[in-house]
Amino acid sequence: MPARSATSVATSKPLDEKITINLGYVDLGQIDLLVQEGFYANRTDLIRTAIRNQLAIHADAVKQSAARKTLVLGIQHFSADDLRAVKAAGQALQIRVLGLASIALDVTPELALAAIDSVVVLGALHASPAVKAALAGRIR
Repeated sequence: MPARSATSVATSKPLDEKITINLGYVDLGQIDLLVQEGFYANRTDLIRTAIRNQLAIHADAVKQSAARKTLVLGIQHFSADDLRAVKAAGQALQIRVLGLASIALDVTPELALAAIDSVVVLGALHASPAVKAALAGRIR
């Protein structure tokens, strides 16, 4: 059965992912000083701005790498109807996303296994715990 890539996109904005970083006291103090002086609204504002600036600097490298690895850039959502259609066509998805891949909560583990051949996500994968467990051997 040939594998294919789906292009369904979610229409609502997902929640941000939380990350934890460790900073030295001097760096943290400098961040707090910039916040106190009004350069940034808070620590998170500075950190987000710094990350976005670095991503802008490396935007071409990210695009080239994503294209080379055939990753979909952004948000990709898979509904139960999407997966049933793939299954009915006798095909299997190769999910390859740089960003967010989400599998609808009404997708059963059995349907996910029948319709999804592999999952590569650089970013976040949102799916029910049961679907994640069923696909564990296919997630790279």
